[in-house]
Amino acid sequence: MITLLNNKFFVIFIAPFILGVITIFGFSPYNFTFVNFFTFSTLLFFIFLIKKRTFSTYRKKKSNRYYFYLGISFGFGFFLFGNYWISISLTHDEMFTSLIPFALILIPLFLSLFFGLAILLVGRFSEKKIYFILLFSLVFSIFEYLRGNIFTGFPWNLISYTWSWSSESIQILSLIGSYSLSLISLTFFCIPFLFFQKKIIRKNIVFLLLFLSIFIGNYFYGIYKINNINYNFDESISVKIISPNFSLSDYSNNSEFDQLKRLIKISEPEKDKKTLFIWPEGIFYESYLQNIVLYKDLFADQFSKNHLIVLGINNFVNSDDINKKKYFNSLVILNHELEILSVYNKLNLVPFGEYLPFEDFLSKFGLKKITRGYSSFSPGDVRKIIKLDDKFNSKLILPLICYEIIYPGKIKTKNQHPNLVINISEDAWFGNSIGPYQHYTKAIYRSVEEGLFIARSANKGVSGFIDPNGRSLKFLDRSESGNIEHKMPQLVEPTLYSSYGNKIFFLIILLYIFLTLIFKKFETND
Repeated sequence: MITLLNNKFFVIFIAPFILGVITIFGFSPYNFTFVNFFTFSTLLFFIFLIKKRTFSTYRKKKSNRYYFYLGISFGFGFFLFGNYWISISLTHDEMFTSLIPFALILIPLFLSLFFGLAILLVGRFSEKKIYFILLFSLVFSIFEYLRGNIFTGFPWNLISYTWSWSSESIQILSLIGSYSLSLISLTFFCIPFLFFQKKIIRKNIVFLLLFLSIFIGNYFYGIYKINNINYNFDESISVKIISPNFSLSDYSNNSEFDQLKRLIKISEPEKDKKTLFIWPEGIFYESYLQNIVLYKDLFADQFSKNHLIVLGINNFVNSDDINKKKYFNSLVILNHELEILSVYNKLNLVPFGEYLPFEDFLSKFGLKKITRGYSSFSPGDVRKIIKLDDKFNSKLILPLICYEIIYPGKIKTKNQHPNLVINISEDAWFGNSIGPYQHYTKAIYRSVEEGLFIARSANKGVSGFIDPNGRSLKFLDRSESGNIEHKMPQLVEPTLYSSYGNKIFFLIILLYIFLTLIFKKFETND
């Protein structure tokens, strides 16, 4: 072991890569949270080791580069294993198979830059001191926030998601949000680093007990919150979530009409029962919103005036250029006669999946977006809350399409609190991977943060009805076909995080800066 620790290549590249891979086992669907205590504490040890060896085995002038490489290696293992499922979406079209190495290598490598820069900034301060743990947690979580917000943002597998298995542990999200929980969790996971020394220091034990008490207190707060909040429902309205479990090959092997008949059968409509049906994204794979009137007779025969249908469908409008159209990935609400009652156009589009960056240039080489059709989607104008008609008691619906659910603090409008969030998704693109399970976790976290019920319909993904405590009241696994029925929720009071969003994260950052400076001064004089 000593020989390996003296090996620069092992310390800087091999070991942190392995640590990054292991860290993914702390997330859904594995949920081995305890691995984080090992991986992050060991990561800090390697940072400390690099600093120590800079003055002996390694050359001093390259020390900063070593920190950066260490962070890149850890991040590459983390994102390679945690996001490999992205490459599966490229296997469904021969045109994109050549891009699989790009998805497997370049995307994780780009995302790992955030980890590399974080460790580069904190590396020179490495000491077996409490203040260093606080500083590392602070800088690492800030770069998590940057990863989730710059460019289009990709806040996938934030460290806070490692608690998704415990409803009690995540209730604090309603107060501080996911980024803040990541910051506090990182501090907790790094505490074993303080004990990588021969002599046990009393203040380290005190610090451990302090953070242990915080997490125990948080757990009991979660129990209290879950057991002391009652939710009310409108018994006159049913919400029915449909999970058809269609494979992508079903769309090419069967006609759209036959697929719709299968979907209606799974929906089990009862004509006298006031019901809001929620179908997943991607069901209309041939038709646009403008021509679904072709199925008017089918819908009118199977549904009634007591029904509304929510579904995902492609949509277009004429642009300023008469030779072009603007295309949208849309969520629409229809009545039984396929009259369009409301349309929401997706705001947060998936790069390469729904639009082609530098389209004018790359299209010359025959490239297109991964989803059906050659033209890129355009983003919608505004996130809006949809008000249902009087027959459905004017309930308020917040629509989110696919991965719009992954953004902490960005899923709501400013002035309204809806009765229900509807999240539709087509997860068949990602095969039998960990991706759909991690996707569902994001919905759980948004429900607690915002204090909202979420109805999620995902084809080949996890579908469920989630309460504001993040509990799946009913759900269907990704391999199951069927429907979930629940009553329409009444309005729930907004949470603290819902009101202030990530401003709370910035306040906690200031608190951490203060604590870091205090502990640094205290430990320097010790």
